[in-house]
Amino acid sequence: MRLFRLILANLARRKLRTALTALSIMVAFVLFGYLAAIRRALDQGVSVAGADRLLTRQKVSITQPLPESYKARIARLAGVRKVTHLTWFGGIYQDPKNFFGQMAVVPEEFLELFPEYLLADEAREAWLRTRNGAIVGRRTANRFGWKVGDRIPLQATVWRKKGGELLWEFEIVGIYDGASKATDDTNFYFRYDYFDESREFGRGLVGWYSVRVHDPNEAAAVAERIDSEFANSPHETKTETEGAFLRGWARQIGDITTIMVAILSAVFFTILLVAGNTMAQSVRERINELGLLKALGFTDRQVLGLVLAESCVLAGVGGSAGLAVAGVLISAGDPTRGALPIFYFPSETVTVGVVLMLGLGFAAGILPALQAMRLEVAEALRR
Repeated sequence: MRLFRLILANLARRKLRTALTALSIMVAFVLFGYLAAIRRALDQGVSVAGADRLLTRQKVSITQPLPESYKARIARLAGVRKVTHLTWFGGIYQDPKNFFGQMAVVPEEFLELFPEYLLADEAREAWLRTRNGAIVGRRTANRFGWKVGDRIPLQATVWRKKGGELLWEFEIVGIYDGASKATDDTNFYFRYDYFDESREFGRGLVGWYSVRVHDPNEAAAVAERIDSEFANSPHETKTETEGAFLRGWARQIGDITTIMVAILSAVFFTILLVAGNTMAQSVRERINELGLLKALGFTDRQVLGLVLAESCVLAGVGGSAGLAVAGVLISAGDPTRGALPIFYFPSETVTVGVVLMLGLGFAAGILPALQAMRLEVAEALRR
């Protein structure tokens, strides 16, 4: 307890300098926390993607459709447990900036293949009864103030209704929640049968297939069987695990991990110089006092530990404040209003942050601490 008071007293010696240094460290950790959330958002839930689920798309691009008839052929292949299809809609709600995912699906198959979407039993039954029924994620429902029974108009950008009409209207029959924070609860799902019979063109075409395999260890073999089934056809396929697909999507805008590490390395190196300079000045200003401590019986190791402790406390205060501010900012939600549907403060960020604080405190304080440890009592008292 006395040692802790001594540490606080030394840090309070130059209050303005200590506060500015802590503020600099805080800014660095705000950036660290925010970048961690962005990285997780760009990963789009890769870490929790279904290990037993494959995604089959058109070989050239996922924007090219596949025939609905492929579903029965995929279901007959060895190793395939369940299969369903999804089709991107891409409509506009009120304003093009109001982005959220909209997909046509087969309700029973979809909910069975994606158990991470939690929907009440009565909502499931209502979805099966209501031809133009739709379910929406909790986050999007809260964003627009939607509730069950609301009729939501979406203006088509590609899929016109028969007669060339652009406006589609869906009735919300349920609001789903995610099983975990990494589950995307921003999407809007409606019935494929209603969509297919109502669109002006493209009947019998779907966006991509989601396939569940019996054995995750056989996923690669099943993927090869699927692609071989449609080789040399007008609509060749590419099948891969959900995680591989999402990882590839994220890498289209660059190696997120490398970019994040590069930015944080530059920031933390600068902060290291600032904190190191603060600790060096602090030691130089108290050479007499450190000499007195040694004269009173403090060992070299105790003096070394005292200076390192001051440095770690300074880094800990600034870092903790930074992570707290980052958590508050991130809790406000996706800053892009739709482009990053999975946006939250990853729990492992706190653990990594604590390690960074200790590392920063040690690195900033080790040289001044060694200098203090090597002081000769007589020389220090003469200064």
